Amino acid sequence: MKDKIKIALADDELLFRQGLKAILETNEAIEVLFDVENGELLIQELRNTETLPEIVVTDLKMPELNGVEVTKLIKKEFPDIKVIALTSYFSKPFILNMISIGAVAYLAKNSTPTLMIKTIKEVAAKGFYYDNQVLQYIHESIANPVDKKVKSSFDTNYFTKRETEVLTLICKQLTTSDIAEKLFISPRTVEGHRNNLLLKTESKNVAGLVIYALKNKLVSLENDSF
Repeated sequence: MKDKIKIALADDELLFRQGLKAILETNEAIEVLFDVENGELLIQELRNTETLPEIVVTDLKMPELNGVEVTKLIKKEFPDIKVIALTSYFSKPFILNMISIGAVAYLAKNSTPTLMIKTIKEVAAKGFYYDNQVLQYIHESIANPVDKKVKSSFDTNYFTKRETEVLTLICKQLTTSDIAEKLFISPRTVEGHRNNLLLKTESKNVAGLVIYALKNKLVSLENDSF
């Protein structure tokens, strides 16, 4: 039997947090390890627990230590933990800021339980999950950078043909096994190419690879690229 996706929750609204926990625990693929009411308690729990969660779902507006600072700390101390940002503020600048500091998915608090569970499963399987709206925000920010000096030139010989194929399929949000099947290679070979891509692009995670690919026009949001 496949291991359950281990989750930790942080939200200062007790009723919302308990409701979210109840919803997630009805899904047999998910296990909620613990839930806390603020960012400070979350970091303490992560430092003290024997079993770390695979994913942290955190509200951004919390007392003691907000979700933005929590995300920064998690990426520094626990780089393997994936952060899903949960908030009422679904604004473009806020989303882009959260992505830039390491959030791998972004959910509005009025999202449906189905979308919440789908997002968690997508993040567990692929390392990130951005819906079309978020991808559009990323695309717009790259097309119109605040810093006009951003380097946009790209050496097409930098990646091997296979690395480019893997990168394209990662951007299409395929899982490792799906990519392996599509390219007729083993999942381990896919992992090897992905690790090479991370090193070559200096990306911290697969979400960073997507942004790199968009920035260098290796993929497009048009023509069903996503």
